[in-house]
Amino acid sequence: MTQKTVLITGASRGIGKACALLFANAGYHIFINSNRSIDDLKQVHAEIIATGNSCDMVAGNVGDPQQVETMFEQIHRICPGIDVLVNNAGISHLGLLSDMSDKEWADILNINLSSAFYCSKAAIPYMVSQKKGKIINISSIWGQVGASYETAYSATKAGLNGLTKALAKELAPSNIQVNAIACGIIDTAMNANFSPTEREQLINDIPACRFGTSEEVASLVFDLAEKHPYLTGQIIGLDGGL
Repeated sequence: MTQKTVLITGASRGIGKACALLFANAGYHIFINSNRSIDDLKQVHAEIIATGNSCDMVAGNVGDPQQVETMFEQIHRICPGIDVLVNNAGISHLGLLSDMSDKEWADILNINLSSAFYCSKAAIPYMVSQKKGKIINISSIWGQVGASYETAYSATKAGLNGLTKALAKELAPSNIQVNAIACGIIDTAMNANFSPTEREQLINDIPACRFGTSEEVASLVFDLAEKHPYLTGQIIGLDGGL
């Protein structure tokens, strides 16, 4: 059997790293991406290689279409294409919308939403030719209900949900499934800036009485990648009941 391939964006830590380790242990050839945290990405690469599994780094800003094109040129020198695409790259922005600069808006829009468009567009031709493929977008509950002081982040995740639903309809005839995971509060570096008091207040609002883990998200990503060929266009909540 030909070795399956997966591209995971934003794979230097947190959810992306957990996905990379899980897919690697399952025998996939992993392509891991990051733009800012290259040292961390190298550590993930080394960890995967040390286990005897196969992995390549494709560093670059997935919010830049030219850099995505270069990344896929690297990928195509190694394999024909990607079987599974995990659009995980993302940044947050806390603050009032009225205080946000145009550049900050453009950055979060490009990294959180446009990146999924660029990477999906590059990955789709191979998937269509194979008549199979999986695109899994890492979204957020704030894309469904909105979050005060995170207006831009909420908007990008809402856009990602819309992209997921529409693209799923386009690709369903080619046996390609597109789904999103709407994460609740996951215990990652992105959420590490909460004070102990803020953490306690947030946990009190979560029926499960805790933050989620990156490994729990990765487990659901892997399940979607391996199973459920009739499940597509869905925004699946993983939020402890929040």
